[in-house]
Amino acid sequence: MHASARIGVVNVSDRASAGVYEDTPGKACVELLRAWIATPFEVDYAVVPDERARIESELRRMADQAGCCLVVTTGGTGPSPRDVTPEATEAVCEKLLPGFGELMRSASLKFVPTAILSRQTAGIRGKTLIVNLPGRPKAVRENLEAVFPAIPYCLDLIGAARIEADPKAIRVFRPPA
Repeated sequence: MHASARIGVVNVSDRASAGVYEDTPGKACVELLRAWIATPFEVDYAVVPDERARIESELRRMADQAGCCLVVTTGGTGPSPRDVTPEATEAVCEKLLPGFGELMRSASLKFVPTAILSRQTAGIRGKTLIVNLPGRPKAVRENLEAVFPAIPYCLDLIGAARIEADPKAIRVFRPPA
């Protein structure tokens, strides 16, 4: 089967990019996407340090050269000085979608009171939706589960590749035709 879509996953982590530990958040994200998306797709995968210029460069490459319809980042969304993923995302996007961050923080608050410290966001660059997720596998699942139902329709609206979800795995929303 030939892939009809390309999805980027970027783990933002100084230690994972240096090989100090395994990139579990990025791998967890890919696993979820493979479980939820029925449309064949290729994964463009990267692990980069918490450096704004490197993150911006990777997001631009995935959107502009690789043609990813969706790019999901993991990590770098907290309040520490090295957490700059939201700033990098905002710098490369033409439109921001603050509702994604609002919903993810709301969903995370059901599990941890520190969710208010998270700064994840989302935005559009050309025909690419970029979504920031936290950097822990459990939080990746909780946050992506909250916003994924809107992602396929958002991709439709921006003229990106169409993706279909497996209704046995996750329900998505598209308005009736």
